Amino acid sequence: MATVQVVLIDSSGTVQCGGAELVEQWKADEDSHIWVDLHGLAPQQEDPLMSTFGLHHLVIQDARRLRHPPKIEIFDDHLFILLSELVKDGPELDFEVSQLALFAGPRFLLTRHNAESASIAHWQQAEELPALLKNGGIKLALEMSITAARRYVEMLLEFEPHLTDLEDQLQDKPDDQAMRALTQYRTRLRKLRRMFNYHARAFESLRSVKADFFNATSHENRHLVIDVYEKYERLLSLSTLYYELAGDLVDGYISLTNHALNNTMRVLTAITAIFVPLSFLAGVYGMNFDYMPELNWRWGYFMLLGVMGTVIVVLLVLFKKYRWL
Repeated sequence: MATVQVVLIDSSGTVQCGGAELVEQWKADEDSHIWVDLHGLAPQQEDPLMSTFGLHHLVIQDARRLRHPPKIEIFDDHLFILLSELVKDGPELDFEVSQLALFAGPRFLLTRHNAESASIAHWQQAEELPALLKNGGIKLALEMSITAARRYVEMLLEFEPHLTDLEDQLQDKPDDQAMRALTQYRTRLRKLRRMFNYHARAFESLRSVKADFFNATSHENRHLVIDVYEKYERLLSLSTLYYELAGDLVDGYISLTNHALNNTMRVLTAITAIFVPLSFLAGVYGMNFDYMPELNWRWGYFMLLGVMGTVIVVLLVLFKKYRWL
């Protein structure tokens, strides 16, 4: 359901919660601060509100795209942060993400999202919301970014035991099902790694921002930027580690499979090598030439079986000696 939720803190410190009607009060009070959250609105419904805050039309287009790499853009009087937020997660990296756009300035924060946002819901209920919003929308936007990053950390840490169990399974009893799971994990980890890299690079660029509106706000913002950056760097490191571990397990599975196949081929080769001389002897004595004395000899059949048995024993001894079996 499309909603517009607004939190306004006026110059007297009074907190008001409501809808779009509070925007006019914010415009009239230069010492007030506002947070406007747009959830699932159509473009024609959003445009009047977004124009109030003087947002650039190109970043508005970026915010409305269903898929866009995470990014940060700096303008003269506000900051644009585009995050890929986790909206669904499972124990085996079965996740879905959605765009969360944050437009933050010294006096306002405007958030836009199509799916339900856990970060938005958390801060709408947080007791420290009024104190944060009074310090400007930038600080609140950075806190939301940290909240979004923490959910990814929790998902990856919950996934680690599954990867460990799969490693033990491959060592004890490797099978194709484990291989399919590993391949699936690698695909999902590759997506996460690419996404975390976008986030980390974006917040790294924010560390060197010289914009007046950003420097004029609380010095704590700098520490928050570093905190967000370090969290996404950690996520990038974890996802890379798990991706490489999954790759090592795939390589190990292939090595075990090839080793088992080599052992099977070695046995089949030994059997073939044993039957080659036996087939030769059987072929010679199966030609039934007239002048073959052994054909009419009483013990010829038993002698041939003895020769065949001797050949088998000798070959088996040789194979064991050279460790071919």
